[in-house]
Amino acid sequence: MPEPEHRRRPGAHRLSRRGLLGSGAALGSLGLLAACSNGAGGGEHFQVEGPPRKGGILRVGLTGGSAADTADAHSPVNNGDIARTVNLYDPLLMRDDDYVLRPRLATSFKPNAAATVWTATLRTGVRFSDGSPLEPEDVVYTFKRITDKKDPKVIASGLTMLDDVVKTGPHTVEFRLSEPNSVLDDQIGQYAGGIVPRGYDPKKPIGTGPFVLESFAPGESTVLKPNPHYWGKTGPFVDEVRLLSFNDDDAVINALLSSQVDAVSQIPLALVEVIGSDERMAILNSKTGRWMPFTMRVDRPPFDDVRVRQAFRLVVDRQQMIDQVLSGFGQLGNDMYGILDPAYPKDIPQRTQDIAKAKELLAAAGHGNGLKVELVTAPIQSGVVEAAQVFAQQAKAADIDVSIRRVDSTTFFGDDYLQWDFAQDFWNSRNILGQTVAGTVKDAPFNETHWDNPRFERLAAQARGELDEAKRAKLIRQGQEMLFDEGGYIIWGFANQVDAYQKYVAGMKENATGIPLGGYNFNRVWIGEVS
Repeated sequence: MPEPEHRRRPGAHRLSRRGLLGSGAALGSLGLLAACSNGAGGGEHFQVEGPPRKGGILRVGLTGGSAADTADAHSPVNNGDIARTVNLYDPLLMRDDDYVLRPRLATSFKPNAAATVWTATLRTGVRFSDGSPLEPEDVVYTFKRITDKKDPKVIASGLTMLDDVVKTGPHTVEFRLSEPNSVLDDQIGQYAGGIVPRGYDPKKPIGTGPFVLESFAPGESTVLKPNPHYWGKTGPFVDEVRLLSFNDDDAVINALLSSQVDAVSQIPLALVEVIGSDERMAILNSKTGRWMPFTMRVDRPPFDDVRVRQAFRLVVDRQQMIDQVLSGFGQLGNDMYGILDPAYPKDIPQRTQDIAKAKELLAAAGHGNGLKVELVTAPIQSGVVEAAQVFAQQAKAADIDVSIRRVDSTTFFGDDYLQWDFAQDFWNSRNILGQTVAGTVKDAPFNETHWDNPRFERLAAQARGELDEAKRAKLIRQGQEMLFDEGGYIIWGFANQVDAYQKYVAGMKENATGIPLGGYNFNRVWIGEVS
């Protein structure tokens, strides 16, 4: 599901415009002035040596928080929500740093021959943070809560075929489906699928993650403490994690540079070189499957004509987009999503800019004298607004006049979300079939292009029911070729996740999922020696 975030561009080492004043609520609420830092400040020598060490406080700066922030395991929206979710809860399965699906609370998750029943075998000896044991009934309760038709949660869109979840033994649970689904494990293995105990209250969250919630002030701060009942073999090493909300990127970057925080997620890519040149700082640069598409409604003019959609794709100089919007931190897109999926059709020729062909297509569609369109954009993700500006410039060469209408994030994701004729969005790393269910079948909850193609629907359904990976890949390819030729997305690139942290912070690792700061896996982070 798209997750709104914001960004701005600060200066280098000096405090810019609002500077730290923009973060006063969060810093003040925890008393995090310079005197309360971990001890690493300007001019001091620091290094990380030896094995992980216990102790210390990890302070993480995040933007995009609001009074609507939540600690609900199944309803994360922004960066702060996701950081809380990852550290308070565990799903049955979860993708690792290399984007490989790994066991978490389930030691195995396997389908029957028809892919209509999946059986989860639960890890033994796991306890929730209140000391109660993890039992099959908790898994049943969790997925009934996620798929509650009156209040469906974030990953419910990928579980529409889930008929029932049933305890079948002291450590086993069956997921019974109304139709075959060969990739249910991918849809179950999401951070928003954390297992919670029966009777779960999100205001008093209990989970099996490495940390417990000590305090939570929405839009301001969160304090996490180690979970004494944590089942994992790694960490936590720090005594405390503090998640601090900042108004914008100016404030959070200046907090990092003045040692008020130890790590920040998603730095403005134009500042990577500046921040990286500071000898105190380290840059975490992760290749991901995150994409920020332009969305064309295929059921509304002028985009109801496939020739117009094809023309718009041909006006894009994708490398220029990568260079100017992402400062080079990204991979070329080819109007198909799911680049990390093994079934992604990499052999389809890369689409390149072709202004002459674009003009020819527009003329054939009745726009030989030019075309005017409005593009709705918002600061929903770093680079989105900049991409709109670059696209508008590139489109001029094909006599396309793009009028940019910039709104705030609240408006963008408000009542008109999914209704814009020509707009943008962003998605984190997902495999192809999971993304298809979420956004490109007729009844998908986020069908922002209003794509409705019966043949595509049949291919997607066949692929979901096919357990043979090679056969499934062929079906996926056919569907992706349709999107490549006729779809409503302009997918110009896949953005890296770039974060920054103080060099005395150890244990940060690159993570392909698109979740910042190494997937927010703070259980493996420690504070190194400072001298």
